[in-house]
Parts: sequence; C-alpha cells; structure tokens
Amino acid sequence: MSSRPGAAWPLVAVFTAGYLASYLLPTVVGRLSAHLGLSPAQAGLVGSALLLSSAGAGFALAGRVERLGARTPARVGLALAAVGYGCAALAGSVPLVVLGVMVGGFGSGTATAVAASGIAARRDPHRTSSLGLLTVSATAGVLYLTIPHLGGGHRLPFAAIALVALLVWPATARLDGARTAEETSSPITGRLPHRRSGLVLAGGMLVWSMAQNALWGVSSRIGLDQAGLSEVTVGAVFAAALGAGLLGVTGAGLLGARLGRAVPIGLGTMVIAASIVLSSSARDLGSFATGEIMWNTVYPVVLSYLIGLAASLDIRGRWAVLAGSTSSIGVACGPLLGSVLSEEAGYPAMGLILGAATLLVAAPVTAVALHTGGRPLVPGSVRRRGGAPAALLAATTGGLSGAVPKLGSPEQAVTELRVRRRRLVRSAIRTAGPDGGSGQSNAYASTSAR
Repeated sequence: MSSRPGAAWPLVAVFTAGYLASYLLPTVVGRLSAHLGLSPAQAGLVGSALLLSSAGAGFALAGRVERLGARTPARVGLALAAVGYGCAALAGSVPLVVLGVMVGGFGSGTATAVAASGIAARRDPHRTSSLGLLTVSATAGVLYLTIPHLGGGHRLPFAAIALVALLVWPATARLDGARTAEETSSPITGRLPHRRSGLVLAGGMLVWSMAQNALWGVSSRIGLDQAGLSEVTVGAVFAAALGAGLLGVTGAGLLGARLGRAVPIGLGTMVIAASIVLSSSARDLGSFATGEIMWNTVYPVVLSYLIGLAASLDIRGRWAVLAGSTSSIGVACGPLLGSVLSEEAGYPAMGLILGAATLLVAAPVTAVALHTGGRPLVPGSVRRRGGAPAALLAATTGGLSGAVPKLGSPEQAVTELRVRRRRLVRSAIRTAGPDGGSGQSNAYASTSAR
C-alpha cells in the first residue's frame, strides 16, 4: 500500500461490497429454504459455501495486496461478485445457484481482503473500520426494508449484492495501483510480527464469529416459526436492529480509544451472549425485537474494535487479513451450525450453547487487547520498555512517512543527538524541541559518543 494513504471512502465502499453478503445471510438462507425446496440445514450449507469461498480468498491474498496494489484485486473481486451473485440470481437449479454463490463469495472475500489491508495502513484503522461497518449496516438495513415487499424468491437478495458490487466499481479508480520494484523492496517487508497475539486473536475471532452467525443465519426462522411473525415484520425488526447498529458503530467511532480496546471487547461480548440467549428463546414480537436490536447494537461495536486490534498488530495489514479470513471461516460454519443445533436441540437450547461459547472466547480475546493495549492506535509507533509509548523517527527506522505523531500527541518524540567528541560535553545536551530550545517541550534527549 502507499505510504501516504488517500481518502478513506474508496476503502469504505469496497469494504461495504465485500461484507454485504454476510449481512444479508438470514434472508438469503431463508429464501433458499422457502423458494428452492431446501431444508434449513441444506440452505445453511449453501450459506456456508458462500462464506468459506470468501475466507479462501482472504487466505490467498494475505500479505500479497501490498505487492499487487489495491486497485487490480479490488476490481477482480467486485467483478467476480457481480458475475457470481448475478448468475445465482438468474439460476433456477440448486447446483447452478451453489456455483454462483461460491464464485460470488470468492469475489466478496477478495474485496474484503483489499479493504482490510488498506484500513490497517491508515493512521486510525478503528475509525475507518467503524465507518465501513456503518455503511454496510445502513445498506443492509435499506435492503431489509425493501426486499420483503418485492418478492422475487431467492433471486432478489443475490441481485442486490451483485448490483452493489457494480455500483462500487468506479471507486476502485481511487485505490493504489501495483507497486514499483523499488517500493516492493522497501524495508517494511519482513516476518509476521506479534505471532502469539495474532494467533490467539485469529482463533478467538473464529469461535466468536461462528457463534454470532449461527444465530444470525437462523434468526429469520426464529421470527417466522417460533415467534409467529410475518416476513414483513421480521424484515422490519432486522432493519430496526441494523439501524440500532448504526448508532452503536457511530458511538464506537466517537469513543475511539478513550476506554482502550479491552473494555469494549470484553464487556460487549458479555452483552452479546445475553442477547443471543434472549433472541433464541423469543416467542413473541417484543422479546424477539429486544434480543435482535440489543445484539445488533453491540455486535458491530465489538467487531470494529476487533478489526482495529488486528490492524494494529501489523501495519502491512497481514494480521487484519488473516484474522478476517479466519473469522470468515467461523462465519461460514455459523449458518450450518445454527441450522443443525436448532433442528436437533431447538432454538432455546441452541441459544444457550452459543451464548456459553461466546462467553468462553471473551477471555483470550480480551487478554490480547490488554496485552497490546500499550500500543498506540496510530501505525508506526512502538512502546518503549518500561515507559510511555514513543514514536520511531522515520529517518532512522525506514517507517512510513506521516506515521510519526506530532508533539502534543500521547506519544512523545525521542530525538537522538550525536556528540562528535569522545568526551561528553554537557553543554551540548539540551532538550529536543521543534525550535531546538531548552525546556520548551516534553521531548526526551539522548546522547551517544562515537
């Protein structure tokens, strides 16, 4: 990626196109079951095939987006999404629908990988990821309000996803192109950093996402079968829930890093577990709407902090892509797991199992957030051993330009002054500041003799 990231809106647009399929998963699974004669488990398996294909694209592109540039992979991904979902919308047989779903899923995963890499390279990855979740929630909310009134069987949700991919295509012109040979050999290439924290986070996100999407994949069936609601009412509840999610993501963007990452992730996951139990046991409109709205309010908030946490582990975005792809595997297994659990044990028992799994995974993920909490949200900075965060000077580290915070930010600049004479001349040592004066800033000074 470029060392000087441009506007955020192209990344947000590509992020929206990549994430939209998973947000529309309940209506996709529900309509496949209702209009193609599939059982809930079979429809969930089709949804899982879509998301597994998306995860495969993420693993294939991890660490390669920087070398390929963002523009070409984004265009390929959006084209695959438009063609795949478009074919699924036009097909009338199950094998052709599944083939289109897998092609479209690979395109969605490619677009998501490009967006994740770009978000990780920005100065404030959490704010950009929050904006992306805000946009995809708003888009999905509009579709949940309109699709139930238009009919169209299984065709309409797939056609909507394909149309969004086509509409996002022009935004790719603002993304970075392929890197030159000189840029490719820059010193930021190297081994994957923070491997232990990254692996724990990726594994936690797999289970966390699996539990969330096990419920999300059968939420429409809970509303229709257990709570006795109509499709229009269920769609209205989902739209209201996604609208509440907009408020949650907006609040997360405004809150930023004031509470760190551990508190929103840990406390939010506990609220999510309670919401899963409430929603899965709902037998009327009030309890169903309360559970879904509370869950969708907190879910994108926690997800935005998880994405920001993964992005903070590697400025090149490799952990963001790998953790996101691992999460996509959990998302992929979710609909099938929810369908199987609901058929074998019933919706309330399914909710208890998923809630317990969510609570169990909260501990290791929160521990990663605590362990990395001292690292600033701004890329290009490190934590000094035993002290406050300090920025690495771009001239001495080969880091990205613009990554060094200005004076007055939480990170304190460290300036190294070299004294040519072997004897230490104390009069030459003075506090580093923007004007070279003494005592005018809080910067530290260190000296070394040749």
